[in-house]
Amino acid sequence: MNAKRDELFSYIKEQGGNTVIADHFNQPDSYGIRRPQGMSDWLIAYTLSGEGYFIIDGVQRLCQTGDVVLMQPGVPHQYGTRKGSQWHFIWAHFSSRIMETNLLPNEKLLIHAIDSDSVRKRIYRAFRSLVSDSIERGMYWNELCENTMRHIILLLARRMSKQLDPRIEEIQHMLATRMQEPVRIDELAKAVGLSPSRLSHLFKESTGSSIVDTLNDMRIRQAALLLEHTDRHPTEVALDVGFQNYNHFANQFRKRHQVSPRVYKKGPRT
Repeated sequence: MNAKRDELFSYIKEQGGNTVIADHFNQPDSYGIRRPQGMSDWLIAYTLSGEGYFIIDGVQRLCQTGDVVLMQPGVPHQYGTRKGSQWHFIWAHFSSRIMETNLLPNEKLLIHAIDSDSVRKRIYRAFRSLVSDSIERGMYWNELCENTMRHIILLLARRMSKQLDPRIEEIQHMLATRMQEPVRIDELAKAVGLSPSRLSHLFKESTGSSIVDTLNDMRIRQAALLLEHTDRHPTEVALDVGFQNYNHFANQFRKRHQVSPRVYKKGPRT
């Protein structure tokens, strides 16, 4: 089977790469690629706008804005821009050396919708880095592309292993990036178009924890790292992670680590 794949077309080898080749296309509906024998590379595409199509085993499937498409090696295929549309997308060919694909469903063609705004932005940034390194080809460009490709596949695998409501994903991202700010449930709810009571119920149902407890867990985990690896005083660490009241910080820390922040900093720890 490997020998057969070695005989197939490889866009990576054709373009002088070892592991990953990427680019950014914006194509009219005259655009189309047909490979009756398939190819030896994996193909991944992220649609920024418009629509594309993929035909495998005589079945046509469409991809739209926010969709990630992943196609296995050795699969006869045809793809292009849907009639009447303009397909704006980022693509990459990568080799089977990226073993993290084993974490994804074993499907010839996988199409996954990214409906969380924060995840879309993160994946877009990763693809942009991938394209930049692939085109610039500076020192270690192939290694950088390989690492970024692994990052994208792992993000996809994490999303598919535990599907969360995109609004809950957005709240988790907001909590992580605004950890130092006071949490206001009504503002969070407004940001995702829910009532405060509905958001609180949905968040607890989806994650098993309340919004406040989740935020405090994030803060305490970060505080423990700062206490272990910096010379910051516990009172400074409390402010660093968003606690304005030291006693409240100390109580939350003790609840999770069974010792005070000062004792934790002195160690030893279990």
